[in-house]
Formats: sequence, structure tokens, C-alpha cells
Amino acid sequence: MSFNSSRRSVVHSTKGIVTCSQPLAAAAGVKVLELGGNSIDASIAVSACLCVLEPASTGVAGDCFLLHFNASTKEVIGLNGTGRTPSKLSREWLIENGAVDPSASRLSPTSVHAITVPGAVAGWVDAFTRLGSGKVSLEQILQPAIDLSENGHPISEISAYLVQTCWDRLQKQNEDAPELLNCFAPLNNPGQPPKDGDFVVNRQLAKVFRAIAKNGKEGFYNGEIADAIVDEIARRGGILSKQDLANHTSTFVDAIYLDVLGHRIWEIPPNSQGLVALLALGIIQELHEEGIVDLYTLKQNSPEYLHLITECLKIAFYDSDEYVSDPCYQEADILDKLLSKEYLRARAKLFGKDSILDSSKMRHGVPDASLNQSDTVYFTVSDSNGNATSFINSVYVEFGSAIVPRKFGGFVMHNRGSNFNLTKGSKNCLEPNKRPYHTIIPSMITDPKTGDLEYSFGNMGGFMQPTGHVQHFLNLILFQLSPQESLDKPRICLSPHPKCLHLDRGLGSNGPVSTPVTLVSVEDDLEAETVNNLRSLGHDVEVVTGMNRSLFGRGQIIKKTNLFNNQGFLYSAGSDKRGDGCAIPLI
Repeated sequence: MSFNSSRRSVVHSTKGIVTCSQPLAAAAGVKVLELGGNSIDASIAVSACLCVLEPASTGVAGDCFLLHFNASTKEVIGLNGTGRTPSKLSREWLIENGAVDPSASRLSPTSVHAITVPGAVAGWVDAFTRLGSGKVSLEQILQPAIDLSENGHPISEISAYLVQTCWDRLQKQNEDAPELLNCFAPLNNPGQPPKDGDFVVNRQLAKVFRAIAKNGKEGFYNGEIADAIVDEIARRGGILSKQDLANHTSTFVDAIYLDVLGHRIWEIPPNSQGLVALLALGIIQELHEEGIVDLYTLKQNSPEYLHLITECLKIAFYDSDEYVSDPCYQEADILDKLLSKEYLRARAKLFGKDSILDSSKMRHGVPDASLNQSDTVYFTVSDSNGNATSFINSVYVEFGSAIVPRKFGGFVMHNRGSNFNLTKGSKNCLEPNKRPYHTIIPSMITDPKTGDLEYSFGNMGGFMQPTGHVQHFLNLILFQLSPQESLDKPRICLSPHPKCLHLDRGLGSNGPVSTPVTLVSVEDDLEAETVNNLRSLGHDVEVVTGMNRSLFGRGQIIKKTNLFNNQGFLYSAGSDKRGDGCAIPLI
């Protein structure tokens, strides 16, 4: 048997597994499974606990997406739990009221106008109502989060670090009410960011969970919590209304997929960027089938391999800038056209083995000439019935807008509206009652012949997410790595170049191709020779070390294997070494 270089072992179970970035949250999910809940019920418990344990990454005033594998029907069900802009907010209103410069391409991440209606809580309740087991109550599911926030909890090392890195922004955004930050501060040192192992109490957040447990969505989108949100936004010049909150709805959606290397990878459709991962993998497959590259002779994380996935991802990101937006603003059959073999083959022709894309000539593709042109937590849970849920919840960048509703406290508002652009006529331009381009994406892999689940996985981290999905898919399917090995391998991340932000194209979101140069970040355990070879091809590469490796996100993977002679199934899980978490099995 070959030596496993992973610092963590794969975790196995025949009953169920919760793998996430915080052990206390994973334990809460297992507790709900033990009560008879299914993977949906346990996922909601995990998500709520992460709002307590990782407040810089997620929260009750954020958004969520999920994919759920129903073992009895072999169906992959999607839920879009993202919110919309205020009904009276538009690009024109922003300009007329002096909220943005008429030449601005984006909203500032700290702008009150970047706050859209938070969709996570409605997503939890709607998933519980439609997909839950019916064997546990919402109160039982939320009780661990209530206990952790009301009675207090020790904060883990990386979670504490994330709070520390954005404490100044929290202070600046709430400078006239500094006491609001004590819900994120250690009990023995109010007003200061916590350190590893400090004890944190957030009783106001416990009140939020109690209101949801008792009254469901009404407990959050109406009443004193909703009033506090609307009042705080109005005090800062925003125009989100009580009616905007009350009108919010989640959407159950058909997941999108592509068959690659004999396996089917599933993603959430737009307004999520899951399309990026499918386009990139589809282009890679076309290059292989046309003999431009031979996937089966490529070495994992070799310069040739990393150049291939980098360039194919860049092509996919150019397309996402045009085609990832609120689906109400897109042609009904656009996804079928984008994922067609003909279109993927055409986009594959842009790839060069020995050069990088010329950004001055690149634009999105047109699958039909008649078309009108113009930071996060991820976890996954499986249960004893064979179901699995791939779940992601976020306030976007660390602490989102960093705005705390002063009349209630305990949580920050997200800033997902900063993913809009302000370029008139573009599909992702800010408009009233519109969902923005979303970076957060859960994923799954199934057997296209049998419909059986093979993997439930994801990788948090803004625009790192589709890049992570491509890397994990190829690690698992092409290179046959275990879940833990895939998570431990060095990753790359594509970002807009910080030296070129003033050259923002003003299209799509502020992703890796929004600037004329794409920055390729790599982890410091990637071989130096590989880094040099990438640079020689023309890539602008930075090497990232230490805690800054949070850039590469924190992934979680559960593999499902049917046992010999139909003797049940086996779950095998990994948890990212870049996070505080672990995989905990049900026994």
C-alpha cells in the first residue's frame, strides 16, 4: 500500500458523515442525524452553527444554495436561497442621489446599497419544509446553534484569524456604536478581536434563532428583526423596505450538469457561477477528444496541467461575465446552447498550449447569433438512507458589509450586491428586484448510467470556487485521488489583478477576467520549477504562504461507494487542512 501524504486520514462510515470547517458544527449535524433527521435537517443545523462559529464567513443575513441527492429517486434537487435588490434601487437612482460616480463600474463592498435581501433563512426553512425528514422539528435543528450562541463557545484558530483581519473594518463601519462588536469579541476582553480558544457569547444571535425556530420565515422577515434591518439600512441612506423583506422567496431549481470523462458533474444554474466549472471542464474534454492534449498522460499539478486548467477557466470566466446573472434576465434555453458540444468545441479553439490568452481580444462567446447582445462556508452531509446534501452559505467578503443592525445586533448584513456591475445594458447590471451574480456554488458527481451518487463536494472562496471544483473533479476522477488527498493537494486561484483594478471592464462580476491581467496565485508547496515554467508561459504568478492561504478556500468532500453484492454503501470523507474543521461519522 502506498504512503498517504495527507496529514489527515479519510473518514469512513456506513451510516452518514458531516464534514465542515468547524468541529462543533459538524457535531451538531451528527446530533440531528442521531435524532432521526436526514441530510437536509443536519445541513440546516450545521449552517446555523457556522453562523455562530465563523461569523466572518457566514451569517443569518447572508445567502445560500444547496444541491440535494434524493437516494430513493436518484434526483438532484437544487435550491436558490439568494435575495434580490430593493424594489426601488436602480443604477439611475444611485447616480441621481450621488451614491456612485456616473463612471463607476461597481458598488463598493462597504456601501449600504450593496446589501440585498438576505435569503439564507428562507432557504433553510423552505428546504426543511420540502426536503426534510419530518422526524425532527425546526426547534430541534436550531437548538445547537441557540446553545452555542447563548451559552458561549470557544473560537477556533482560523475563525479567530479571519475575525482579526477585518476587525478594523468592523470598527469603521460601526464606529458610532462600538458596543455592537462585543458579540464577536471574547467575553473577557470586550471591544477586541478574539484569539484562538477565546470564549465568545452572542445572546442576540440566539434570539434570532429562537424567533426562526418559533415562527419560521416570519420570525426573520417580519417583526423586530426585520424592523432592525430596515431601520439600520435607512439610517445609512439605503432604501431596502419591509415589503422587500416580506416579499422574498426561495426558488427550487433544476440543477445543471455536464458529462465529463464518463461522470456527471452537477452545479447550481445562474445566478450562480457553477456554469464556469462546467464550461471549463467541457472545454478541457473537447481539447482531449481533439488530441490537442492527452489528459491521461498529464501529471497532476505539472506546468502543462496548470496552464491547461488556467486558460480554460479564463475562457469560462469570460463567458460567465455575460451569461451569469438573474435567470429572469436570460434567454430560456441559453444554458443548453452554452453547454452544447458545438459551442464547447468552438471555445476550445481559443486555447494555446504555449501561450496565454490575449485579454485585449477576448470577449464572451455567442452560441446563437440571434441572441440579444448587450469570502463563505461550504459543507456536505450524508445520511443513513443514502441521501446527501451539498450546502453553501455566505455573507460574501469577510463580514460582508460589516454593518450591524444596531437595534438588534448579533449579526452583520451581507454585501452580495457588490457582485453587480453598473454598466448599462449588461445582463448583470444592477436593477430593481434582481438577483446578482453569485460566487457560491455547491456541487455533486453522479454516475450518468445508474444515477448513483459518487461525490458530494465543494470549495469555498469567492472566485476560487469554480477553480476548486475543476481541480477537485480532475483530482478525483482523472487522477483517482481520495477525498482527503484531493483536498490536501496544492491549489491555484485566479483573481483580478490588484494592480489593474482601475482598468475594470465593467462586465459581469469583479472576477478574474474583469481586469486585463489575471493574477494566478499558487500555494507555496507547489514546486518552484512549476512556478517558473508558468511564468515563462506569460502567467503573472504569486506564491501565497501561511494564513494567507485562506485565499484557496476550504473544501469538503464525501465519496459514496456501493458495497459488494448490494450490502449497502460506504461514505468516505475528507476535510480541508486549511480550515479548523473535520469529518465526523455517524455510528
